[in-house]
Amino acid sequence: MSHSAGILVPSDEGLNHQIAETFATVQQSDHSWAEKICGSIGRRDGGLQIGFGFGKYTNRNVMDAYGGVSRGVEQWTLRASRRLAPDPDAVSVGPLHYEVVEPLAKVRVRLEPNDVQPIGFDVLFDGSAIPPFLEEREHRRLPGGYRIETDLVRYHQVGVPEGWVELDGVRQEVTPSDWYCTRDHSWGVRYGVGEPPPDLAPGIDRSAFAMHFLWCPMLMRRPDGRPYSIHHFYLKIGVPGVPDMLQGGVEHPDGSREAFVSLEPALRYHPETRRLLGGTLHFTLESGERRPLEIEVMGDTGFHLGAGLYFGFDGKHHGQWRGDLCAEGEHIPDCSDPATARRLHQLRDCIVRVRDGDSVGVANYQTIVTGAWPELGLEAEGSFL
Repeated sequence: MSHSAGILVPSDEGLNHQIAETFATVQQSDHSWAEKICGSIGRRDGGLQIGFGFGKYTNRNVMDAYGGVSRGVEQWTLRASRRLAPDPDAVSVGPLHYEVVEPLAKVRVRLEPNDVQPIGFDVLFDGSAIPPFLEEREHRRLPGGYRIETDLVRYHQVGVPEGWVELDGVRQEVTPSDWYCTRDHSWGVRYGVGEPPPDLAPGIDRSAFAMHFLWCPMLMRRPDGRPYSIHHFYLKIGVPGVPDMLQGGVEHPDGSREAFVSLEPALRYHPETRRLLGGTLHFTLESGERRPLEIEVMGDTGFHLGAGLYFGFDGKHHGQWRGDLCAEGEHIPDCSDPATARRLHQLRDCIVRVRDGDSVGVANYQTIVTGAWPELGLEAEGSFL
C-alpha cells in the first residue's frame, strides 16, 4: 500500500527535517501530543506579574493560548482557542501573539486590547545574556496503569523584558532594571490534554497521594553584576513504580552547567492554600559542594496557571475543541481564598527573591504539595491538586 506524506506547510521550506514526513505530521498519533510555550514576566518587587502560554495540538487540529495579569490576590485571565488549519505555523490565537525575534535569544509576546478582559501587554523577552538549557527528558507512565503518560523534552531560559503592560486603562512600563522574565518550550506526549476519555478505567485521585513538586528557573547576579542562572526540577512522589526525580544545576553564560546531585528542601507552606511561604533549599553539587539557597516570597502576586487550563479549569482543558475561534476569560478578585485556590489548583508562578551566598536573584517558583506531609504541617484532609 502506498503511503503519502502529510500536507506541505511553510516550515517545510527549511532544511530542518528530522523524519521522513512533512512538518504537518508529528511523531505519534496520540491525541495528547502537544507543543507548549509557557512564560512569566514579573516585577522584581512582586507588585505585578504577566503570565502567558501557547499550545499546539496537531492531532487535535487545535491551537490555544492564555494571557493574564496577577496583582496581589487578584488575577485577570484571557483564554483563546482556534482551529489549527490552515495556518499551523502562526503562533497567534485571537488577540494573543508570539513571535521569535532571534532564535534562542529574543521573543516577543503580545496581548492586544480586547473586549474580554481589561488587560493588554507587548513585551520583548531578551535572553541573549544566558542561553537556554535543555532539561532531561520526562518519561513517566500513568500512575496505576500501563500507558506512557508523559514523554517530552523541554528547555528553559531566563532573561530581562522590555515593553508595557496595561490594566484597567493604566499602562505601566516594563523595564529590564525592574522586571525579570522566564520561559520554557516543550513538546511530546503530555498529561492533561483534552477531557479524560469516558470509556477508560477510572484514574487515581492525584491529590490523595503524597507528592512534592518543585520547578524553578532563577535569574541571578553576582556582586559585580555578572548574570548566571540556577534551575531545578524536583519530584518526590509516593506512588509505587514512580521514581523520585532531581535535575538542574548552576547555569553559566558560556552554556556550561554545574549539576546538582541532591536536594533537601526546607520550605514552608500555607496549611489551607498550600502556597509557598519561603524557606531554604539545600543543594549538593557533583563536586560535593553544599549550596544553600534562601527563598523569600515577594507578596501575594503569582499567576495561577490553572486559569490557563493546567490541570483543567471549570470543565475546560488544554487542546479541547472550542470551535474555529473562541475567546473568554474572567477576573478573580481573591485567589487566596481557600475555595478559590482549589478551583485554580496549586500550580502558580510565585515571585521569589533568591540568595545564593553573596549573589541575589529573582524567579517564578512553581510548587505542588499533595497528600500528607506532617513535617511540613500539612494534613491529608486538606490536600488538593
